[in-house]
Amino acid sequence: MSGIGKGIATASIGRILKSSGFNVSAIKIDPYINVDAGTMNPIEHGEVFVTEDGTECDQDIGNYERFLDQNILDENYMTTGRVYQTVIEKERNLGYGGRCVEVVPDIPNEVIRRIKKVARDTKSDFVLIEIGGTVGEYQNLLFLEAARMMKLMHPKDVIFILVSYLPVPKMIGEMKTKPTQYAVRTLNSAGIQPDIIIARSEYPVDDKRKEKLSIFCNVKKEDIISAPDVESIYEVPLNFEKENILNRILTKFRLKPSKKDLTEWKKLVKKIKNPKRKVKIGIAGKYFRSGKFTLMDSYISVIEAVKHASFSFEAKPEISWLDTEEYEKKFGEEKLKELKNFDGIIVPGGFGNRGIEGKIKVIEFCRKNKIPFLGLCLGMQLAVVEFSRNVCGLKNAHSTEMNPKTKYPVIDLMEDQKNKLKEKKYGGTMRLGAWNCKIFPNTISFRAYKSNFVSERHRHRFEVNNAFKSNLEQNGMVIAGVNPELNLIEIIELPQEKHPFFVGTQFHPEFKSRPLRPHPLFREFIKKSINE
Repeated sequence: MSGIGKGIATASIGRILKSSGFNVSAIKIDPYINVDAGTMNPIEHGEVFVTEDGTECDQDIGNYERFLDQNILDENYMTTGRVYQTVIEKERNLGYGGRCVEVVPDIPNEVIRRIKKVARDTKSDFVLIEIGGTVGEYQNLLFLEAARMMKLMHPKDVIFILVSYLPVPKMIGEMKTKPTQYAVRTLNSAGIQPDIIIARSEYPVDDKRKEKLSIFCNVKKEDIISAPDVESIYEVPLNFEKENILNRILTKFRLKPSKKDLTEWKKLVKKIKNPKRKVKIGIAGKYFRSGKFTLMDSYISVIEAVKHASFSFEAKPEISWLDTEEYEKKFGEEKLKELKNFDGIIVPGGFGNRGIEGKIKVIEFCRKNKIPFLGLCLGMQLAVVEFSRNVCGLKNAHSTEMNPKTKYPVIDLMEDQKNKLKEKKYGGTMRLGAWNCKIFPNTISFRAYKSNFVSERHRHRFEVNNAFKSNLEQNGMVIAGVNPELNLIEIIELPQEKHPFFVGTQFHPEFKSRPLRPHPLFREFIKKSINE
């Protein structure tokens, strides 16, 4: 089933292989027709992660980057839409020499071509390929066909790992292997036999269950890797290593056992499991309600960046979800007082009108009550709106995204975006990927980065309107960073003598945070939140 941790399993295996001296890369294959993840609702799909070269992709690419501590680029991301688009364009350009182009083998062959290109371009010893979705779904059959064909072409260079769930029904109290048996049978029907099974469950998988899976799934007992629930995802590589997954993989490739160095990772996990303090962080957003359930995947990079920074101070983050629509309702002003219970507040990115006035009220409360505040993308833009309204006296100032007729458009559509939206060019047309930012001295951001120039990732169409820049500065707002090429405002702050930490960024610093290298701005935010 989906959501059991294929991405974390892939990233963890990558980490283990990399710690053993191998060059590793990872590819995510998503079976949807969308060309990329940029036009999808985050409540439905989870966070849209942005790569250094500007691809809007699945959140698992973010997991790969965090675990491998390396950038994963555009060519490492594949969707059904992308593959078909390439094949159709090639056919239109007579790339197939006029022959009949067919779903099989031409679609799987394009998948294989892309995989081999990643291997060549990244000079990798291992390329980990995660096929999204669930075994048995119609959508990923062509990718399974590509996998089968690769094994046929390169029998000594391809192995298959199945991640499957072993439930423990409460009314029975016994771990059940039958769903995994059926998953393997279904995979067999696609011409694929798993070499290793990662057995996900609430509890460790015992020998009896491993023996049963071995018999019915045609997999050696030692190739069944127990993967119980853990407190932190960063424990997963260490758990896999206890199960000897590295040597099982190397044995199948006829490679000699390799020494591994997970020293830094072990130190990280030790810090995570032995915190010396707590820090309470509120995330004020709107993309986490899914029926009666809370969907954390919408802000996964923000969550992980908070964790990375907290771990560096040996602190355990306690993250709470603040639905900004609640602050717009009757008695919302009274409800705002709960923000005093938090050590720091983050207002992340987003789109559209829903919950906007609630976010602005949260920002105002943080500013007036000196609660450490970090605004990301839309969060930064709304901090400018709030300051314009309540400090600069620009009544009803707003973003033209929310109110196209506002008298004071302090946030406005970027010039190059206007024609794109007129022509309804939405997919892949925002300001995306890494852009330079010049940091000014004597600012919070300069103290955090310890650098005059940085590069950060973006995903937006609207920006701070430079026509209001002098008004903002005259009333006490600090412009801490700008893009030198386009003169766009990248970072706003309040002076530290007026507020302990009030920072907003047009970019998304969370995309570049790593567990062993927390992002400087998140680290500074957590530092002020715990009064370090």
